[in-house]
Amino acid sequence: MPYPWPLLHEVRQEFARDEVADVAAAVGAGVRRLAAPAHARPGARVGITAGSRGIDRIDAVLSAVAEWVRAAGARPFILAAMGSHGGATEAGQRQVLAGYGITEERVGCPVETDTDVERVGETAEGIPVLCSRKACAADGLIVVNRVKPHTILTGDQGSGLMKMMAIGLGGPRGADAIHAGGLTAHLLPCARVLLRRLPVLFGVAVVENAFDRVCDIEAVAPAHFEEADRRLLARTRALLPSIPFDPVDVLVVCRMGKNISGAGMDPNVIGMYRRLGGVPDRSIERIVVLDLTAESHGNAIGVGMADVTTERLARAIDWAATRANGLTSTFFGGIKLPVALPSDRDAIAAAARGFPPDRIRLAVIEDTAHLDRMYVSAALAREGAGRERLRVSTEATPMEFSPAGELLRPHFRSS
Repeated sequence: MPYPWPLLHEVRQEFARDEVADVAAAVGAGVRRLAAPAHARPGARVGITAGSRGIDRIDAVLSAVAEWVRAAGARPFILAAMGSHGGATEAGQRQVLAGYGITEERVGCPVETDTDVERVGETAEGIPVLCSRKACAADGLIVVNRVKPHTILTGDQGSGLMKMMAIGLGGPRGADAIHAGGLTAHLLPCARVLLRRLPVLFGVAVVENAFDRVCDIEAVAPAHFEEADRRLLARTRALLPSIPFDPVDVLVVCRMGKNISGAGMDPNVIGMYRRLGGVPDRSIERIVVLDLTAESHGNAIGVGMADVTTERLARAIDWAATRANGLTSTFFGGIKLPVALPSDRDAIAAAARGFPPDRIRLAVIEDTAHLDRMYVSAALAREGAGRERLRVSTEATPMEFSPAGELLRPHFRSS
């Protein structure tokens, strides 16, 4: 007997929309505001880090930094700094960067990759500190990264300038050493060693709003990397979108991927316990994920946090890239494949089994990074009606599928 699909109501969340219109101008203004002016020696080779995350207008940010280097009479180059991502190969790193528009033609300087590392020291706890050979050979370095909550790190640690130093520049072997010892315990000590040993000129910290648009850019002196990471992380947490319902019986995630979250689906949204275990911090009974983004290049780390997926997603997985990322980060649960069913309809029906159709608490989201618009069943719509910063449509639409069983995706993007 076919599953009696619930009608869906559109829900919109209201978030601050402030954004930086001209990122190049913001980079220049940030560098000029540095308390201790940064200098690049004429003729020096200056590396600018580029990671594996899909940051808003990152090509323009990097191009602006490269222009500052050229204006100082130095020679800029973009250096891939992404730990084990890109399948832990230079070809894979180049493919990831090109997917974000980070090419010599777009940023105006050479783009270099590197998986070779050298040991530059060790922490007080005996963890070896490794760094890209090209970074070690550079006359100067500028560290660029987005600051946001991480999928493992908690408290006042997150993704930011210090993580780019320790994990990004550490290459596959450096990332492996830190993850094996414990990321939370060893990230900062390793980054501090690198800050002492490398010719870091300054950092560029990027903050995005709930719509993944740059809302702040700050140039940071090396001595203030830790403080800036903590301060901007607190600000970012206040901007972080979330699912405004709890509990949820079935969460349908239309797509996952590395350009969405380092874990494919952000545990800060679906529940950190799905990443780290322990006591559940979100009550989402079942998660079904339908697709893998093209920008992931087959890296499906995080798919194991779902309960059900599709054969389409399973076919898109590059297991070599997925294993490399999962084994390095010791995220073993994230590289397990959930039960994969032939179609979206089959996968969602399986996840909905056992829940009364007239009372099911079901939500459909585009992905864990875009939560300004979602579609929910009547039970959640009634709960959200009248709540501050939520607009719940009183009109309900059927959950529709193509003849092949693919979910006919609702319109998610805000107008």
